[in-house]
Amino acid sequence: MDHSAHTSVLPMAFSAVLVAAVVPGAVHLLRRSPLWERFSVPAPVALPLLVLVHAGAVLGADAGLRAPGGALAEEPALLAAAVLFWIPVLARTRHRLDDPGRCLYLFLATPLLDLPAVGVVATGRSAEGLTMIVGMLPIGIAAAALTWSWVNREEREAQTLGTPTPEPGTTTR
Repeated sequence: MDHSAHTSVLPMAFSAVLVAAVVPGAVHLLRRSPLWERFSVPAPVALPLLVLVHAGAVLGADAGLRAPGGALAEEPALLAAAVLFWIPVLARTRHRLDDPGRCLYLFLATPLLDLPAVGVVATGRSAEGLTMIVGMLPIGIAAAALTWSWVNREEREAQTLGTPTPEPGTTTR
């Protein structure tokens, strides 16, 4: 890898880790803060906002649509959009999604957020695009973990209520 490829991979890695790991970690740690209620937006607003801001940050330079101020303007916008994105999943607000909603939201977000990286790969910048895709993997991992947690919680609740759990391979009438 030459030096120019190395220097362009670092911003991609930074952006991906910020969106997929740092922001959700911070929101999770502060999930009971009343601050989130002030900034919370519904999930149908937060997801497209992050997808658009992320696509603009990733593809904007290639398309000649760089924001005034470049990365100094893009990274704070990406940070803000990421916070708004994670609030319905992690924070205790009026816009918090239920378990099925959180799973669907994250599973839907994963490929949508990878599309700009696929575009970067298609332009011949494989290292940068793959860095972004790998850096965003924590979103898919969070979706799988939430799904697993939800399924196990449902199972425990069914057993607590005395609902018999069918044996694998049997049918119920």
